[in-house]
Amino acid sequence: LLLGILFHTALSFMPFFIGWAVMDVSTSDRVPRFVLVSHSFRMALFFLIAGYFNHLTMGKKGIKPFIRSRLIRVGLPFLFGWFVLKPLVVSGWIIGAESMRGEVNIINGLKAGFASLSELPEGFLTGTHLWFLYYLLIISFSVVVVRWLISFHVPTKYLIGCIADQVISTISQSTLMLLVVALPTAIGLWFMQHWGLDTPDKTLMPHIPILTVYGGFFLLGWMLQRDPALIGRFSHVSLGKLLLCVVSIFGSIYLSGFQGNFGHSQYNLLKMGFMLSYSVMMWSLISLSIGFSKKCFHRPNKLIQYVADASYWLYLVHLPIVIWLQITFAELPLHWAIKLISIFGITVGISLLLYDLMVRATFI
Repeated sequence: LLLGILFHTALSFMPFFIGWAVMDVSTSDRVPRFVLVSHSFRMALFFLIAGYFNHLTMGKKGIKPFIRSRLIRVGLPFLFGWFVLKPLVVSGWIIGAESMRGEVNIINGLKAGFASLSELPEGFLTGTHLWFLYYLLIISFSVVVVRWLISFHVPTKYLIGCIADQVISTISQSTLMLLVVALPTAIGLWFMQHWGLDTPDKTLMPHIPILTVYGGFFLLGWMLQRDPALIGRFSHVSLGKLLLCVVSIFGSIYLSGFQGNFGHSQYNLLKMGFMLSYSVMMWSLISLSIGFSKKCFHRPNKLIQYVADASYWLYLVHLPIVIWLQITFAELPLHWAIKLISIFGITVGISLLLYDLMVRATFI
């Protein structure tokens, strides 16, 4: 979630205009590489962790309390967060566009942002970074329904459990098996609108390729929680996995340069190579992220616990703050890296202050 904040912070420093709220006067060719790599695995890892703890919650509380907790912890932030954040995000886009023309009117931008709610029901619950909560609800409830149906037939339930254990064991046996399990993900990537993972924030109609990819990682997390030993085997850190990760990262960065070259005689072959490289990068980074986290954060730490508790809130509220700060810093004659670090640090600081005042010590 913190990586997601850094990801959005970096978008204004892209060396070409991508339709973001504002484009900084200081840019770098390194930023697209960071954006490509970070975007490949951060949400997939989030859904895997969500699946892991959803299974844990289901086992402890049962179906009805589980559904109630998902509606409170995911559904309510999605609904109320959208009404608060959507006008602020829209106003940021308006003010950002004005700033690039040299004419900024903050008050009018805010008024126009909140006036966008008058267009309801058009655009209801769309157009923000909260889309991931919508997909988390869909996937969570779908898994609950399927699990409930399977529970009526014990042999099927046993067979699925055996298959799940075998798949995870196969992944753990050899680093090269990541190439095999990455193939279904690569197939899903082929049906995206762009090279890489799409952001399905424009409509409530589920984006099937995205639903399939993130749903697959949610299911993997769900299955990993069945046996405490599985997560350790899946996240085992090895030299071979590190090398495969590095090769796939460089391969993805290199092949991504051909995305706009539609006239290339081998365009489809290059796209296929990118999809496979990208999916291997995704799988290896997820596995290594969990593995290194288990090594670095295996002991209780109050600071890590505090950041972990606050991270959900930080990600929910960060986007308007990031955009306004990007607009503020856009014309300053500073190096892009200094601006990026400053915007990220100030955003986290403001969000933590709001967390302490509005969340940590309140009923929220």
